[in-house]
Formats: sequence, C-alpha cells, structure tokens
Amino acid sequence: MIMKKLLLLSACLATFSSQALAQNTPAGSIDPDMPEHFQVQNASFGYVRKDVMIPMRDGAKLHTVILIPKGAHNAPILMTRTPYSADRMTSYASSGDMSSVLEGYDSMTDVIADGGYIRVIQDVRGKYKSEGRYVMNRPMRGPLNSTQVDHATDTWDTIEWLVHNTPESNGKVGILGISYDGFTAVTALFHPHPALKVSVPMNPMIDGWMGDDWFHNGAFREENLPYIYTQDATPKNDEKWWSNQYDAYDLYLNAVSAGALGKSRGMDQIGFFRQITTHPAYDSWWQNQAMDKLLAREGLKVPTLLVHSLWDQEDIYGDIATYYTLEKQPASAANLYIAMGPWNHGGERVEASVLGDIKFRSDTGYYFRKKILAPFLAHYLKDSTVPLPARVSAFRTGENIWETASKLPAQDCASGCKTLHLEPGHGLGFSAPGPDAGTAQYVSDPDHPVPYIPRPVLTKGVKSSPWGYWLVTDQRDVASRPDVLTFTSETLAKPLTIQGQPQVHLTASTTGTDADFVVKLIDVYPDQVSSQPEMGGYQLMVSADILRGRYRKSFEHPEAIPANTPQLYKMALPFSNHTFLPGHKIMVQVQSSWFPLYDRNPQTYVDNIFFAPREAYKSATMSVDVSNSWIDLHTK
Repeated sequence: MIMKKLLLLSACLATFSSQALAQNTPAGSIDPDMPEHFQVQNASFGYVRKDVMIPMRDGAKLHTVILIPKGAHNAPILMTRTPYSADRMTSYASSGDMSSVLEGYDSMTDVIADGGYIRVIQDVRGKYKSEGRYVMNRPMRGPLNSTQVDHATDTWDTIEWLVHNTPESNGKVGILGISYDGFTAVTALFHPHPALKVSVPMNPMIDGWMGDDWFHNGAFREENLPYIYTQDATPKNDEKWWSNQYDAYDLYLNAVSAGALGKSRGMDQIGFFRQITTHPAYDSWWQNQAMDKLLAREGLKVPTLLVHSLWDQEDIYGDIATYYTLEKQPASAANLYIAMGPWNHGGERVEASVLGDIKFRSDTGYYFRKKILAPFLAHYLKDSTVPLPARVSAFRTGENIWETASKLPAQDCASGCKTLHLEPGHGLGFSAPGPDAGTAQYVSDPDHPVPYIPRPVLTKGVKSSPWGYWLVTDQRDVASRPDVLTFTSETLAKPLTIQGQPQVHLTASTTGTDADFVVKLIDVYPDQVSSQPEMGGYQLMVSADILRGRYRKSFEHPEAIPANTPQLYKMALPFSNHTFLPGHKIMVQVQSSWFPLYDRNPQTYVDNIFFAPREAYKSATMSVDVSNSWIDLHTK
C-alpha cells in the first residue's frame, strides 16, 4: 500500500514538473545551456577575491579588486590604480593560484604573487566600473583642477579604506605601476597616506609635452591619436579607432594635419583632444601638470624606485627628469632610487634577454625583478633587514653588464664630457674642425617625409607591428636617403662608454620659416659579426630625439625661423648607458621628419601646426654648419 502511494506521488510530481517546464519553455524553443548567473566553484583556489566599491570623499565610488592569498596573515598590500580595467587585469585564470589570475602591464607574478602580497587593483575615476568623470591624466588640485579630488586624494581615501577593512594585512601599503599606472604611482606621493611605505613608478607619464606621450620638444606624436580616441571617448574603451588604409604613412599623409585627422574622426567631442590642439606650446596648461616640477615642490617623503627603459618608445623622458629634479634636494634624494635596463616600454615585467634583433646574453627583466624590485618592496613592506638595492642600478648595453652607483652623472656637461664634432666630408670625431669646414645640405620635402620605420608603417596594436622595438631597428633604411645627413667616425680602436644625456648643439639654417630637426646617435656594427651574422653593418640607434624649430629659443613662446639665417638648436637626447666596442663606429644622423610618429612640420610658419592648411607644406633646403655643430657626451 505504501509503495503504491509513493509511486502515485512520484507520478504526480513528474506530471507537475513537465507541466511547469512546458509553461516556462515556449513552444518550439530549446532549454538554454547557459545559466543566468554562473557560480564559480572556487573553494580550491589559493586566494580570495573581493570586488568592492570604495567611497571617495566626494561621494564617488571606485571599483576595486582585492586578491588575498589564502591563509594570509600580516601581509602587506601592493596596489595599482589603472584606467585599463581592474577586471581584465585580474580575470585571467589557467589554474586556481593567484599568479594565474593576474595579467596586464603591472602583474609581475614572480614578485607579487610569489611574494605573498595582497594585490589590489582599482579602476581610476570614470573608467570601467568606477564612478565619476574621467579626465586624461587628471591634473592635481590647483590651477587646472578646482575640485576637491585628484588622483592623490583618491589614493589616500583608498588606502584609508583598505587598512581598516583588510584584517589580513600588516597595515603597510605599496603602490606600483607602468606607464599611466606609473603616473598614478607618482600622484600617490602628494600628501601621502601614512600607511603608504613605498612607491615604484615604472616608465611613468610625467611631462606629456617635453618628452613623454604627447609631444617631444614641441613635435606632436601623431600616432597617439588612436590611443586618445579609444581611451577618452567612452568609459570602457568601447569605440575603436578605424582606418581604411593598411599603411599608416598614407593615412596620416593624406589627412594633411593631425588636427584635421582628429576632427574627421569626431575627436573634437573629446575634451583632451580639444585641450592639446588649443595648447600646442609649453604654456601654463602644460607646466602646471608637469609631475617632476610639482613633485619638487611637494618633496619626496616616501621611498621611491623610479624604473627607466633605455629604449622606451612611449615615456622615455619623465623618470629621468624626475630623478634629476629630486636628486638636487637632499631630503628628497634620501628617498630616491632608480633602476634602468635595456627594455622597451614596460619590458622589465617580462623575459628580456633580447629586444628586436639586439641580444643581451641574460634575462635582464628577471634580474631586475628578483635582484632590485623584490628586495626593495620587501625591505619597506615586510622586513627592514632585507638589504636594499643600490641607489642606481643600471644595465650597460654594448658590454651587457649590470653596474651600480650612488647617483647618476651630472645632467649638464660642466665636467666629464667629450665633444663629438661633425667633420667635413660627413666625418665625425673628437677634434674640432676648422672654422671653414663648410655646410652639409639636404632638401626636406613634407610631401615625402622620412618614415620612422620601414614602410608599410604598422602602428601599435596592428598585427606584426614593430612598435614595441622600433627604437632599436636598423637605421640603414634611411641612411641612404638624400634627405638624411649621415656623419660617421673612424673605426674605434678601443671601447668608448657613455652614460647620461647626450647634449646636441646643432647650427643650421633653412630656406623656410619653420623646421624640425631629428638627431640620432648610432652604434654602427662591424661589417661582419661572426656570432650573429645578420648584425653585420647594423646601425643601432643608441639615443635620438626631435626638436620643433619654432621652440629653439623658448618652449612657451614660439617664433618663426628667419629664412637663410643660421640658428642654434639645442636639445638633450634621452639617457644612454652604452659602450661602443672596438671595431664599431659612431654615427650621427640628421633629418627633418620622423613620420608619422611625429606630425609633419609644414616648414612655413603657421600659428598652429595642428590645423596647418595643405598649401602651407613646402619643401625647404636645410644647411647644417659643420664647424659649429657637435654633441657633448658624458664618458666613463
């Protein structure tokens, strides 16, 4: 009897379930495979993940991901503040340990995960899941920011929340980041929270006009338009830059000017685009957000390790400028460290035994992370008995060795410099030529600008683009162009080591009324290299930069160049730590375009090159005064 009742109940339940399913599943449809909310079974993971919205002082809440190692106790916090999606940087998983879930620029798992740190990554204000409105490199509170918040206050408020809501921590916080995230690591140094014990700005954006992302000495880095478009159009980078031309050289050439191209893409809707096109000179808008200048006024109160890449294709200026600014102040210098290696932008985070065709005979990235970064963090965040790295840790290319020092060489050339002179007949040497050495000439045609990499120019993000290593690409492709001057030394009989910023003194005239000058210092390999035959005759760019001629006297107040009148063009090239080996030669190249990395100079003076009309672009003859042109080199 009982069995019959159970069978009857079972049949009723089955009928009811079928009826319910029939009611919930429309006729002619199929049950979905995907649940509305998938629940990850993460009990076996080696970490606990927390997604929180941390309130700021103005009421905005910032999305923050916290990864806590299982069983963590008295662990330090290591945070990064980013505009590149905290979810994306913490959502990769090939296994259940913390090292497998971290990815992105700043996730050096052999230091962070292996070091047992509580990892915190936060979306900056207005990006991805964080509330508020985004501003590119939001200025610090002051003349350009009248609100009560900036990246410094957001960092302070975040740390304050973390130390009171993360019981697994020891109350010590460090911040690190690369590029934009390096910029936010610098902003944390302003009125720092007491719990902030260390900062590691790596390849940081410091001064966008002088020599980081947006300009170099007044020449606009035109190939950054796609970045501005994607980064500043929407909170989640939903809009993607588009092009109907495979070769970026054609795209930018046909557009005529950077401003015209931006407007054709609707970029005049973007506040940052409007700002940079309104401020082409180094006026107060740029000066009031130059982080090295602002930090000098603030003073460095937190131990800081600046990380510099010798071939940084994006932010090669700022950390060196910051070092020299702070090194002059004894109180700030006491907290100042710097490390530099043979890397591209952010290359220190990965395996780094080669860059392009250049081999370094060891994994320089691993050495940095294990021998410099790890002990630096551990000393201040874990155990003060862990020995600190040297004040200066630098990899010297050419000889491919690590070396240490108490400080970098002086920024100027008051002493310890050798002068490398241009010579008649396209020669180069350390003896000054006579006063009648003559001139070397070339015609610069803006309709046929010198490409910065061999065509087709494949920009950043495009498959097979050389963007990450273009600064070490062979310069022979341009050495034979008639619009590039080449000066070459005799073969070196003994090594020549340089360390510091080469100081260019170029005297030249133009038949136009404006001009750009690009100067490159190059290591020419022997015709035959037995250990690497493809390097025979290679022209390795050791240091190079560009100067927009209208700023030769003042970065803030441009002026036309008087036609056919010699003018002095002075600039400091990026920091170099390199040995020219015996059997090699030294080369200097001079040209007037580097396209489309930098926008074309029309070579006739216009008020704003961003919107120069097509008819303003005219050929001009450049004459370099050989007797009065040289480069000062810090030698060892």
